[in-house]
Parts: sequence; structure tokens; C-alpha cells
Amino acid sequence: MSEEKKRWRLSRTWILIGIVIVLLLIYQIPMPYYYSQPGDATGLNDFITVEDGTGEEGEFYLTTIHQSQANLILYAWSFLSPYRTLTPVDAIRMEGETDEDYQNRQMHSMRQSQDAAKVSAYEAAGAEVQENGVLVTQFVDDMGANEVLDSGDVITAVDGEDIGNITELNETIADKEDGEDAALTINREGEVMDVDVEVVAFPETMDHGGSPPVGLGIEYPVNQRDFIPEVTVDAGEIGGPSAGLMFSLEIYNQLIDDDLTNGLDIAGTGSIDEEGNVGRIGGVGQKVVASDNADIDVFFAPQDTGLTDTSDYELAIETAEDIGTSMEIVPVLELRDAVDFLEQAQET
Repeated sequence: MSEEKKRWRLSRTWILIGIVIVLLLIYQIPMPYYYSQPGDATGLNDFITVEDGTGEEGEFYLTTIHQSQANLILYAWSFLSPYRTLTPVDAIRMEGETDEDYQNRQMHSMRQSQDAAKVSAYEAAGAEVQENGVLVTQFVDDMGANEVLDSGDVITAVDGEDIGNITELNETIADKEDGEDAALTINREGEVMDVDVEVVAFPETMDHGGSPPVGLGIEYPVNQRDFIPEVTVDAGEIGGPSAGLMFSLEIYNQLIDDDLTNGLDIAGTGSIDEEGNVGRIGGVGQKVVASDNADIDVFFAPQDTGLTDTSDYELAIETAEDIGTSMEIVPVLELRDAVDFLEQAQET
């Protein structure tokens, strides 16, 4: 082989290596945005089971968006469709929050959403809910709880006063001073014991979710409840609160004798609280697109405007008109609105 050919092959090899390195850098270097696009409409029959629950002819679906931190490729890709969006990182993550912290917060929001969905559905169906205390999950550094409590402990009383949920726990410590002790009764793997935990002021940089400015240092507590009949929800790695309404509808439908689906495929979005109020979420247009791609018949959208002048329902209508879907968009302010709509649809 001539020297010229050898030099050409060597040059070509280095050119290819250079291209690969550039492509890897383009793919891996993060940009200060989150990229999102329409995700999936996922049936809830496989996620939710109520003991002795009734069956369905149709199905309820949660809707998702695909979201990740943007790189140069995703940044360019976002300009090819109005339903591929870029959102500044500081509009999604709190100050000082890492991507891992954000994902943990999203998973906690999902757990809270599931709990609220269960309570609202059981209340609406007249089924029994027993409140048994507060489950300890994670701890805030340099506060009192992590030196005394273990993850998995259930707090059942504070200063001799029984507590059934997080709200009651917060109320019992709201008037305590920084450095004061709280006498807790806990259940640790079946063993009941009394422990003292110092109440400490939350760090100024920490969002404590509307709780009192002092606390035990428990992060992401969970209400410990028994639902009768038993219900299980397994949403996998899906995070955030936006599936609350659809969780609640699926649970409610399994609790009652009639089938609300009436053979329809029904999707939607919206957070839910324990009273059944439905709140707005982000990405409703992308979820309408995802639902249309899955041939959904009915889509529920929150009518609550929150802090803006435009509701998710109005945005959903705009998207539906833009993509020309035949899917019916239905506004909801609370769980009862969705139930009423489906009951009326059965009568027609």
C-alpha cells in the first residue's frame, strides 16, 4: 500500500473519530431547558386494582408527556412542532434543586396524587377510609428526626394527642418553638414506642409546602391509611400530580356496581385533592395530542384557571380544533363533574 493511501486512511479514521466526538458532545451537553413532547395514553386497568372491584367495557387512561433536559439536538427538534416545547430549567426546578431532586419531588407528588385520588374516590362511592397516622419516608439534614426516627416508622400521636394524617401532625407542632421537643408515639415494625424529637426551624432555602415554619425534619411524609375494600395503585416511574383525576375515576368505577365507561375509551388530566377538586396542570395540549393518537373518545380537562386567565379546558379546546380531532373535550372542576357527565352519557 502506498504512503499516500496510508495517509488517506489515517486521515479518514481521525475524521470519523472527530465526527463521533462532536455528535456525542452535541447529544450529552445539557442546555438550560427542559424539552417535552406528547407522550402516551396508558390504560389504568393494569395499574389499579380494587379488591372485588367491578369490570369495565371501556377503559380509563392517564396521559403523559415525555420530558427530559434539552441538548442541542432536542433544542433544534423543538422548532419543528408547536407541541414540542422548551421550558427554562429555573421555571421547573426550585433554586438549588438538582435534576435528581426534581425527579424525587415529582415521584412524591405522584404518591400524594394517588393518596388523594383514593380518598376522593372512596368518599364519593361511600366506601370506608381509616386514617392511621403518618408514614416517615425521608429526612431533612441537620434536623431532629433523622437522629431518632427510622424510615418506615408510623407516627400515631404527638404529645399524647392521636393524629391520623399530615394535616393533624402539622397542627400539633405549629405552635412549638425552635428547639422544643415533641413527644411522639410511633409504630416501628409492629412495636409501639414513645420517643422525643426536637422541633427545628426549616432552612430558609427549603420549600416546606405550606407546613409550619418549624418541623420534625421529615421530608415527603405519607398519610398511612387503610382503604376498605383494599386498593392498590402501581404507576411505575410516572411522576407528578397530573394523573390524579383519572386515578380517582378508575378507582371510583371499580367501587360502584355500574360501569361508567359505557364502552368508551376515556382519558384526561388534572390534579385532585381529597375533597375531589380538580386542579390545572401543565402540558394539556400535548396530552390532547397523545390522546388523539390513541383514538380516545372523551378527554377531561380542568376548567380551573389557577393564577392565569386561561383554563386548561380552553387550551385543550384550542388544541383539539388545531389537530382536527373528533374526541370530545369535557370541562371539569371536580370529580363529580366527570361522574355526572359519564352517568348522563349512559342515559342517552
